[in-house]
Amino acid sequence: MKFDGKSIARAGIIAGVYAGLCLLLAPISYRVFQVRVAEALTVLPIVWPEAVIGLACGALIANVAGPLGVFDVVFGTAATAIAAWLTYRFRNSKMAYFFPIIVNGIVVGTYVPFLVGMEIHLWTIPATMLLVAAGEGVAVFALGVPLLNALRRTGMIE
Repeated sequence: MKFDGKSIARAGIIAGVYAGLCLLLAPISYRVFQVRVAEALTVLPIVWPEAVIGLACGALIANVAGPLGVFDVVFGTAATAIAAWLTYRFRNSKMAYFFPIIVNGIVVGTYVPFLVGMEIHLWTIPATMLLVAAGEGVAVFALGVPLLNALRRTGMIE
């Protein structure tokens, strides 16, 4: 990863946009069935390595300012950072698109029912994992992939 002025600025912009979208769209960003529109940005490590840092910082800011507390700050931020790194690591594979869905589905889906006060049953955690993964899938495939294609078409990706 190179850390010139342009890549540092890009990481900062990604962090700001991620955090801003989460907070602006808080009613759908911090729920059991969440569609974090900001997660559309999780495809960016495919083309920009510095997006890994930007996404991790953006998630940290969004989770600190969000309503779910320290558990979300630690584990939600870690999930985003891990998913972003895996997306970067496998950027030449179609699997890159699935890491945000899988990692966030498992990690966030495991703890969010406890944080929102759901009654816990045998099916609660698996169902919540699927709901979080479904929302993540919407963000990645309905928003992220078109974003990546638009960036390519406009020449913003070197």
